[in-house]
Amino acid sequence: EEQDRLLQGQPDQPQNPKVLRIAIIGAPNAGKSTLSNQLLGRKVFPVSQKVHTTRCKARGVITHEDTQLIILDTPGLTSPFKAKRHKLEEAMLTDPWDSMKHADLVLVLVDVSDHWTRNSLSKEVLKCLSQFPQIPSVLVLNKVDLLKNKFILLELVTELTEGIVNGKKLEVSSAFKDNSSSSTKSPVQITQASPPEKRDNTLDNSSDVRAAESHIGTEEAQRPKHYGPRDLKNMKGWPFFQEIFMLAALRGEEVDTLKRYLLLQAKPGAWEFHSGVLTSQSPQEICNNIIREKILEYLPLEVPYSVIQVTEMWEEGPSGELLIAQKLLVPRKSHMTMLIGRGGKVISRIVQEAGQDLMNVFLCDVRLRLQVEVKS
Repeated sequence: EEQDRLLQGQPDQPQNPKVLRIAIIGAPNAGKSTLSNQLLGRKVFPVSQKVHTTRCKARGVITHEDTQLIILDTPGLTSPFKAKRHKLEEAMLTDPWDSMKHADLVLVLVDVSDHWTRNSLSKEVLKCLSQFPQIPSVLVLNKVDLLKNKFILLELVTELTEGIVNGKKLEVSSAFKDNSSSSTKSPVQITQASPPEKRDNTLDNSSDVRAAESHIGTEEAQRPKHYGPRDLKNMKGWPFFQEIFMLAALRGEEVDTLKRYLLLQAKPGAWEFHSGVLTSQSPQEICNNIIREKILEYLPLEVPYSVIQVTEMWEEGPSGELLIAQKLLVPRKSHMTMLIGRGGKVISRIVQEAGQDLMNVFLCDVRLRLQVEVKS
């Protein structure tokens, strides 16, 4: 009721409000929801190792002094073929594009630990950036802590930016400092192609990005344009990023640096949400997402994507605890056996972990009961 009241009522407004709408896009499983949760400071978006955990766009809200950041956490950009394979809703294809229409800034997230995909932006991401060239974009390299050889980051930055950042050519030198004493901490530093006065909140502070230099050329700034399918076919990166950030989003490293940068980009404008709102999702949507996250985590292959959740009870108990009962409908008896597990171990683990997450989100005791049935 409190969430509904805050969402439906008029937002409180400071004297000189500022706002920034941020779309986070990237390939499935790049870490978009994890980054959103870290920026918010609390887990409100589902996260799992499987792709397509986020099934629809949801908004997170950060209110700091007179500034409001609205984070548009979107499904991973995917192709119609892959959407059909995973039996994904039509919204999975349209929501990321819809979020871009409302964004003031776009963060493009790349998982640098995935050596199959890290050397180029996906065609879906490039197509999205090309369709909205007027929206400023920032490249965010995620999971840099998982890279044993941090010097790979120099290569990746060059490829993913087509060698141009903020309209200037990146000329990476080979002036590396030897730091062989640590196999996990021999990182690199990329000098930003931006004016010195604007570089306080970028890579220079990064604890994971030190040890080499790059020199910036002085090419004339290019104006973003709309690229056709033939142009995109030959492109691996996007030459119009304004900044580059390197993060370990799961551990929260350097997320504060990115957050400070985002707060500085906000422009004068009325707040969209009350300062007490953390997410546009209803409590029931958050609950469904957290339970589905656990199902995705513990069921193999494509099985969890066919589970249907039906909430049968949602009420306050005598001591103020939240009582939730949900029925999980599966298409086959074999799926039910997998979801329950030997001796009920799998479903018990899902109940325990989801219940703990729900307590952390709602800040109250939660009693969760799950029942598994084959759908008729």
